[in-house]
Parts: sequence; C-alpha cells; structure tokens
Amino acid sequence: MKAAIHPSYEEVNVVCACGSQFRTRSTHRGDLRVEICSSCHPFFTGRQKLIDTEGRVDRFQKKAAKAKELQAQMKAAAEAKSSKKVQ
Repeated sequence: MKAAIHPSYEEVNVVCACGSQFRTRSTHRGDLRVEICSSCHPFFTGRQKLIDTEGRVDRFQKKAAKAKELQAQMKAAAEAKSSKKVQ
C-alpha cells in the first residue's frame, strides 16, 4: 500500500436521537449523529416506533383517503349513469 494516501481511521463517538451513545472507528471526522440505533430500532427492540420527521405519514394518509373518496364518487356516478340507461 502507498503511504499517506489513505484517510485516517480513528475512534468517533456516535450519538443517537434517543440519547444512546457508543464509540466506534470511522474515517469520519468528529462525532456522528444518527436518528436510529440498535437501542431504539424496532427490529432489535420488538417495539414499533414511528418516526415522522416531515409529516410524510400524515400526507400519505390524506392522499389515501382522498383516493378512496374519489373512487367512491366515481362508483356512485357510474351507478347513476347505469340506472339512467336502464330506465
């Protein structure tokens, strides 16, 4: 290996949003801040924890409700149209 071309591999402190901290080694300079770690991840804890930082879940639920409402309106319009043809 060539000397002086590889980044330094040093210990860094990893801080999670849940407050958990641990030390690891990385080429990153300074502390690492993460949103989810093994202490709070649902796969490791068995608890479901929903992290919605930008309202994505609410937007999705509104969009799904609107689509369902639109389908109901289209179905009602189709039924009304078919009942006019029958009469």
